[in-house]
Amino acid sequence: MAWSATMIGALLGLGTQMYSNALRKLPYMRHPWEHVLGMGLGAVFVNQLVKWDAQLQQDLDKMLEKAKAANERRYFEYSHKVSYKICYFGKLTGF
Repeated sequence: MAWSATMIGALLGLGTQMYSNALRKLPYMRHPWEHVLGMGLGAVFVNQLVKWDAQLQQDLDKMLEKAKAANERRYFEYSHKVSYKICYFGKLTGF
């Protein structure tokens, strides 16, 4: 995964620099060091994006687990209160 993300980022950086030169009607490879810099920045950007996505997925899983536990607590507490009222009053009224 890291290899493909790095290559995609490098191609993104290279393509951005070449597109920038094409828009300005300059030779595509006018300053080669700009292409290398663009490739490096693109690779770093895409790798950080992949890491951020993985961290976001872990955080989402934790939040969903907490929400599920809270919903189960609410459901079981509510059903316990209703069953207590049924046992105490003999029938369910007021609902």
